[in-house]
Amino acid sequence: MDSHETSRPDAYCRPSRRHFLNRLAADIRRPGFGMVIAETDGLVGCAFGFPVRGDSFWSIGFDWSLPRGIEQLAATGGVFAITAVLVPPHPQDAYVARRLQERLLADHQVSLGVTLVDRTDRPTLTTLRSWGWLDVGEFRQPTSATLLRVLVLPAGEPTSLRPG
Repeated sequence: MDSHETSRPDAYCRPSRRHFLNRLAADIRRPGFGMVIAETDGLVGCAFGFPVRGDSFWSIGFDWSLPRGIEQLAATGGVFAITAVLVPPHPQDAYVARRLQERLLADHQVSLGVTLVDRTDRPTLTTLRSWGWLDVGEFRQPTSATLLRVLVLPAGEPTSLRPG
């Protein structure tokens, strides 16, 4: 849960432990689910997600038409949804988080990573954008009032691999 703590009372309120466990349990059941972990003497972090087909973008809440190139990649299995990257706060957290996402995409040999971020989670949006994630739109899931940003990352486009 350290990876979900915020430092200021007015900071974005991250999802609860129960929400995380429910999402993990649902994602594990998806075809092609993948997870990578980083560890030293103990768990340092993890990232997980699943491949997204063009006809199943709805499964991550995407309910509007995709740009043509992304739709074609998804139809051939070239898109992978990263649904979580969790790294407890420590001096190397950004480096570990970037490496986890890169490894997850490389392991699944996809062309594009996609993730959804609550539009009020400014720290996450700022960080992902600084790593090369591109903002391609926003939408509201039919079952939620939360407005989400859709971000994509071309695989093989290394984010900065230097610590910090």
